[in-house]
Amino acid sequence: MKILLATFAFLIASTAFAAQDLTGPWTIHTNFQGNEANYVCKLVLADNKITGTCNFADKNRQVTGAADGNKVTFQFAAPAGGYPFTNSFAGTLDDSGKIAGTFQLAPGLKGIFTAVRGEHLPPEGASTGWVTFPTRDPHTPGYVAAKDLPDGALPPANADGNFVLGPTHSRAPESTTQPDVPHGKTISFVMNSTDSKIYPGIARDPGPIGTPDPMDPAKIIVTTSHPAPYTRRVSVYVPSQYKPRTAAPFLVGADGFVPQNSVLDNLIAQHRIPVMIAIGIASGGGDAQGSERGLEYNTMSGLYAEFVEKEVLPRVEAEANVKLTHDPDGRVTMGLSSGGCAALVMAWYHPDLYHRVLAYSADLSNQQWPYNPETPDGAWEFPEHLFSGSPVKPIRLWMELGDADVLNPNVMRDNMHDYMAAHQRLAAELADKGYHYQFVIARKSGHADGAVMGQTAAEALEYIWQGYPSGEK
Repeated sequence: MKILLATFAFLIASTAFAAQDLTGPWTIHTNFQGNEANYVCKLVLADNKITGTCNFADKNRQVTGAADGNKVTFQFAAPAGGYPFTNSFAGTLDDSGKIAGTFQLAPGLKGIFTAVRGEHLPPEGASTGWVTFPTRDPHTPGYVAAKDLPDGALPPANADGNFVLGPTHSRAPESTTQPDVPHGKTISFVMNSTDSKIYPGIARDPGPIGTPDPMDPAKIIVTTSHPAPYTRRVSVYVPSQYKPRTAAPFLVGADGFVPQNSVLDNLIAQHRIPVMIAIGIASGGGDAQGSERGLEYNTMSGLYAEFVEKEVLPRVEAEANVKLTHDPDGRVTMGLSSGGCAALVMAWYHPDLYHRVLAYSADLSNQQWPYNPETPDGAWEFPEHLFSGSPVKPIRLWMELGDADVLNPNVMRDNMHDYMAAHQRLAAELADKGYHYQFVIARKSGHADGAVMGQTAAEALEYIWQGYPSGEK
């Protein structure tokens, strides 16, 4: 998986109905790589134009869209953690009055949705606008011991261990743009699959991901994956304090996710993190088994780190006119959901390249494809075998999980898709092995929760850069 940041959805209309037929609540059900969510949207159709609101992250978001016969398209702003994302949807209205189609969370991240008339939200679950998995108590017997923090408080940036955040997740003050602080700049460029020797591109057809292997439910059979081209956008934040032609520490973010510029500007100015470059690398598209994104992020090997090293970073240096350090202690990998898995995979298989990992709601489930007998359980191997069965590696890790994060039986029924169980087991292994790590469990939050990211990003960055020179305060 699974990226991502909150899974959303929305509803659309068709000229097959008059405006009054669409007025009122509709329930949208989304499925993103097995992660399901429900939302209520209130729509109006007039002159083939769609307006209304959709409740996302407990706020009503303004909707715009259009209808052409039974085809509908729409979008609404879905900011998360300070990022100005827009969710886009396209669907078809059928004879029964149900709308079904695809929605895009971010470039390359697509899921499916259906919409039915009325308000049918489940009675319990995470807050409206987030996935509705059951809430788990971080003090459950058998879980790692964790320290409860006062509501709104964060762990000390120099403290290892397990911490539980209170239920209120307000954006950290470091995320506010300060006029008297030097502001970095962002340079963007596009990479094409035709230029890649490592990832020439694949895609999976719309519809079910695949079927379990009848001989082994932990393996999935995918028959609809095929070669396909892609493009990916790369964005590079360069702080104003960067000195040209000097080798700079940096962070690489999967799915294009990096801390927002204001957080980096403020922390660098306060000498709480080094003068670092942040590189957001979009995936090659799709999600889960059989997709380009799944191949890049969920494969248990060093290939994605090698792709970044050989094909992305040289372009970054050329396009942004910067020089990047080769010191693995000056490099951070970052991601959420499947991107969080990729961040850990990069450091695990290439500690010669990366020593620092920052992951939100990391997909440590059995989602690897194609099947690899050396790591038969995919990223579930991290808590199951890899950390416990290997010598200590020079990895420093910050990881977060919501108390209503993914618990997904899915079609495989392999009991290896419980994110809380995976993180609890991994935290226990990290403590037992003596790793420097910080595990943050956020109450009243779901998968890749944008509010939690806005609250914790500054502290996470300061923690992950501990021990690296950041200048005089």
